[in-house]
Amino acid sequence: MSNAKHCKPFSAGKGRRHAAKAVLLAALISQTALGDAAGNKHHFDIPAQSLNQALLMFGRQSQQQLMYGTDIADNLRSRSLQGDYTADEAIRILLGDAPLQAVTTGEGAITLQPRVEQMQNNLGPQTMPAVQVVGKAAYDATDPYNSDYSLPNAMTATKTDTPIMETPFSVQVVPKQVMKDQQVVRIDKALQNVSGVFATAQDGHQQTPFVIRGFRTYDYYRDGVRTNPSWLTDGFRETANLERIEVLKGPASILYGRIEPGGMVNVVTKQPLATPFYSLQQQFGSYDFYRTTVDATGPVTQDKSWLYRMNFAYEDANSFRDFVKNDRVFFAPKLQWKISDQTQATFELEYKHSNDTYDNGIPIVNGQIPNLPISRNLSEPGSGQQESDAIWLGFNWSHAFNDNWTLSQNFNAYNYAAPMRTPFVTFWGGLIDPCTASSCQVALGAMKNNWSGQQFYTSLNLTGKFQTGSLGHTLMLGWDFMNMAADSGDAWSWSLNALDIYHPVYTGIDGAVPSSASLDRYQINEDWRGLYLQDQIKLPYGLQILGGFRYDMATMSDLSSGGYSGSNQLDETAIKPRVGLLWRALPELSFYANYVENFGGVNLYSRNRNGGALKPETAEQKEIGLKYELFDKRLTGSVAWFDLTKQNIQSPDPDPYYRSLGFSVTTGEVNNNGLEVDIAGEVYPGLKLIGNYSYTNSRVTKDTGGADNRGNEGKRYFGVPRHGGNLWATYEIQKSDLQGWKFGAGSNIRGEVEGDNANSYQLPGYATLALMTGYSWKMGPSTVTAQLNADNLLDKHYYNTSNSNFIMQAAPRTFLGTLKVEF
Repeated sequence: MSNAKHCKPFSAGKGRRHAAKAVLLAALISQTALGDAAGNKHHFDIPAQSLNQALLMFGRQSQQQLMYGTDIADNLRSRSLQGDYTADEAIRILLGDAPLQAVTTGEGAITLQPRVEQMQNNLGPQTMPAVQVVGKAAYDATDPYNSDYSLPNAMTATKTDTPIMETPFSVQVVPKQVMKDQQVVRIDKALQNVSGVFATAQDGHQQTPFVIRGFRTYDYYRDGVRTNPSWLTDGFRETANLERIEVLKGPASILYGRIEPGGMVNVVTKQPLATPFYSLQQQFGSYDFYRTTVDATGPVTQDKSWLYRMNFAYEDANSFRDFVKNDRVFFAPKLQWKISDQTQATFELEYKHSNDTYDNGIPIVNGQIPNLPISRNLSEPGSGQQESDAIWLGFNWSHAFNDNWTLSQNFNAYNYAAPMRTPFVTFWGGLIDPCTASSCQVALGAMKNNWSGQQFYTSLNLTGKFQTGSLGHTLMLGWDFMNMAADSGDAWSWSLNALDIYHPVYTGIDGAVPSSASLDRYQINEDWRGLYLQDQIKLPYGLQILGGFRYDMATMSDLSSGGYSGSNQLDETAIKPRVGLLWRALPELSFYANYVENFGGVNLYSRNRNGGALKPETAEQKEIGLKYELFDKRLTGSVAWFDLTKQNIQSPDPDPYYRSLGFSVTTGEVNNNGLEVDIAGEVYPGLKLIGNYSYTNSRVTKDTGGADNRGNEGKRYFGVPRHGGNLWATYEIQKSDLQGWKFGAGSNIRGEVEGDNANSYQLPGYATLALMTGYSWKMGPSTVTAQLNADNLLDKHYYNTSNSNFIMQAAPRTFLGTLKVEF
């Protein structure tokens, strides 16, 4: 390695193989005088975990030189270490009964060697390689025992592994430890930990759209590849194989293709590891919630050239909503082939089978939220069971030509099918007048559909690092292609019965969709080809510039028949830029600014006066902010101010005649601007927190609807709280007889939101409280954890946004327990 000044091989046999594989995992190098290992004391807070990860933490907390080969620490566990010790004392406690010994060199560094008796069993004496280390080793965020609440790097903002402190965009990370402590089984709960991101309930489908910086999106990304649950409705995103969640706020089309401008949610999946790890977890909770998950990883071959990872989940649950239940099976194996030191390939599969109940929520009555029990379901019992199968196949490879240049490719194929097993009999927003506070009837309708779809995606990226004078460049040239096709056949039957929302009498679903029912067919096809270029330039005095652009060639077509007939196709090209400037004024403080343009979504099913498709939406953002790292990088945070405008939003035609015929124009515009604050990390040994606050000023700035051709202009955009925030903290007892206990608490706060763009009704703000407690103990080589979480502890009655016709009730007080074994 470039950091090593000299390296002498082992003297015999097995030692030579160790020396050939030796890699430096040692942490920060001390700037203090030599001999610190034997003198000064340091405070240590290192839980029992894999020895490699514990040694990383030791190096960071002791500021001590530490040298060893990773092979000798593989498959070993450390002891816990809390308190004030010299480096010599601490390393010996940490090693415990491990077959290793710590030796202090004459230069004050610490080396790890096999114990004497271990060396005698390996063909005679061995000599560890003598290595001088300068700098810091790679931070291993993928270690299963990594318990950090703050991670230093993220991929999503730049498609390169870039320190967040050197990224001139707002990117937040929700690590796996946060998801463990909060028992996240739906990603909407994890996203409460990110400012300006609000998960909302959607009518009917078991899926979660997100409001990011004021704009709603259904799309989420998996390892940087878009999945499209708005058209390929595969239900809730499974969390069993998630390593972390990264959120890039602001326009992201430059690197990822057309997308809503508020930002993107990128779920990063678990990768195969060379060190074996196994986990079995059983969860059980309110409303007959049962969930089993399995995680297993390790080498397939002795030389560790083939690695695997397998995640499995089974869930069966009822709901606080009447007649609603779900069950699903999820299986996600991965196989990685390390062809050489320069080349690797990964094969992966995700399969999910779901059986979910369609739920429409409750209607708005006379501009008011009706006073109904949160369990009230206005659908017929036994209706709306949708069974789906989704398969994701992936293959990616990379080849490093040298230390500076890498070529990588990613290919994914996704297939989805979801026929509705029983008709969905429910209200569709139609109220039968008169409606009072004690009696109101809705007209029931029935639907039976058959959804299917496919998506193909591939990308090719060339990344390189080079110097031009005093400037350091990280250059990326990329190309991607995506094709998505969705097909839906819906059979409808309207006004079957009337149901009183206050005193419902259910009659069943027999014959709900007669053979004479109207049949609607929707076919959607979208593809794009994109070419993008990005350069991250390091200048003197801590300055950095990121510049890039994307050239898009996109096609969108839709074909519909039945109740709404028509077909259209729109071919578009666009060149969109982005630029960011960052100044790292201090190692602990960075200032940044950016300007980004966005190539957005299509105005689907909309027509102009000529019957043609409307132009796609566009957007632009200006942002400034700062980022910081405190307490030896254990606590990180950011503050950002943004101004984001979305154009080409569909509006009714300003001419009353054409408006009456359903024609539209692209003169609509919405502006969102505001402030976002995020903080995460460890503020005191054992005390960790993650929190955020956002202020969003959201306005409809242009609209051509209504008699005055101004429609909702000047009104607040729907579903966007002006104020929102979340704070979560845990404390793990570090020593005494209570060591192993952990306690946590958090609160989620959201301000009032408008129910529609006309601002005709509002959903009230709310604050919820969550608590957790857990206990971990050793059982042989295994770690066992028992944990209990309580959400909405005060049983707050509140609502999630939906659309102008109906809203969704939010969950009441719920409990979720778990028993987990890791080894």
